[in-house]
Amino acid sequence: FNTIGTIDNLPSSAQKIIQDAKERTKNNEGMVLTLALSYGSRREIVDAVQEIASDIKKNKISVDDITPGLFQSYLYTKDLPEPDLLIRTSGELRISNFLLYQIAYAELYFTDLLWPDFKEDDLLKAVIEFQKRERRFGMTGEQITKER
Repeated sequence: FNTIGTIDNLPSSAQKIIQDAKERTKNNEGMVLTLALSYGSRREIVDAVQEIASDIKKNKISVDDITPGLFQSYLYTKDLPEPDLLIRTSGELRISNFLLYQIAYAELYFTDLLWPDFKEDDLLKAVIEFQKRERRFGMTGEQITKER
């Protein structure tokens, strides 16, 4: 069990439940449930930049050390894999400040269904649609063909 975002604004009783759940599940293996609580990608990016700047100031790293991998290691999601598929419910055709850095190469799937109405069959439909796509990871189809 994991959270991204800040839980400081939640009631202390909720914070305790979250911390207890993290502690109880910290050694579990397999699937990990991550809840985004008071999460905003812009805030995450600013926090990462501030931490990097602080580490540069403390001479822990230098400006020349900054790479996409180093930057990613400062994000809330540093221990999570990048998403392959982002499913956006409710008919909205926007990302809404969610995992902006992490979804650079994710496939996006939009549905008019509201989240509570999104069922197993709907997930299967999204996954089947995802499987039909050519993953390019920022390249053109021609570049992908040359790599094969």
